[in-house]
Amino acid sequence: MRHLPPNQADANLLVGLETSDDAGVYRLNDEQAIVQTVDFFTPVVDDPYSFGRIAAANALSDIYAMGAKPLTVMNIVAFPINKLDKSILAQILHGGSEKIREAGALLIGGHSIDDPEPKYGLAVTGIIHPKEVLSNATAQPGDLLVLTKPLGVGIITTGIKRGLVSPAAQSEVIGVMETLNNGAAKAALEAGVNACTDVTGFGLLGHLHEMLKASGCSAEVDAQKVPVLASVWECIEHKAIPGGTLANGRFLEDKVNFAPEVTEEYRLVLVDAITSGGLLLSVAEEKAEALLAKLREYDTPAAAVIGRVQAGTAGKIEVSYSA
Repeated sequence: MRHLPPNQADANLLVGLETSDDAGVYRLNDEQAIVQTVDFFTPVVDDPYSFGRIAAANALSDIYAMGAKPLTVMNIVAFPINKLDKSILAQILHGGSEKIREAGALLIGGHSIDDPEPKYGLAVTGIIHPKEVLSNATAQPGDLLVLTKPLGVGIITTGIKRGLVSPAAQSEVIGVMETLNNGAAKAALEAGVNACTDVTGFGLLGHLHEMLKASGCSAEVDAQKVPVLASVWECIEHKAIPGGTLANGRFLEDKVNFAPEVTEEYRLVLVDAITSGGLLLSVAEEKAEALLAKLREYDTPAAAVIGRVQAGTAGKIEVSYSA
């Protein structure tokens, strides 16, 4: 991206490339701004219907992370049309369409190519009032950090591929990935959070680093307070670690200080490359209880205070483990 020329100056571009935010935002008028994102990837589970639901929820999450309402959606499809049965693609698209409908958005088209490896995702356009945009660049020192889905998804889906995960645990992780972040976004807007991002491929600490760097702050995270899917620990024991998770750990080596009490297993979970994770919210302490109450009201998979934003070196994270 650094090799691209900068955008031409435009006062209506509210969120562009500079802060590594979850979606772009362009103001149409004083009352409306459009929010745009695109996301697609290879299957993370074997069932094509579930894959479609997960991929759609993941793409829609970027819109929710900006506090916006998804309006229109276009499918992005890569599929080996002469090697796999077309019914598999139909199941993928059916799963995606259900999540699009659940989000209240409209599927208006898409594009497909013949490709050796299946891929699916969405390009999504949302809408928001220009003054209500949530960003990852507006966290404030003293804010509490709140997470709305448990961690461990990337490690567990790798474990699924290796036959390490029970059917019940598989259903649990798929259910977490399929869950839309609409309730979490609604709670964030109603409580009045300062900043927001969703947790996906860069892991919890990677996305937190981006938020802190964009906001000019540092933070402390208590690993013991971070919600984690229980089946992750057995997967780690059997070395089912995604390459993306290991890459995240290497990238964050000089950006995160782990206390000695934070085990290697927890360190892996905190940098795990996630698909369709929750929202990470930065909220003033006096608004935190209202936020947590709203998250519980909207039945988000988790509602956990995991740390605090601090003044300090931009992007720096200290990770502790309370008794």
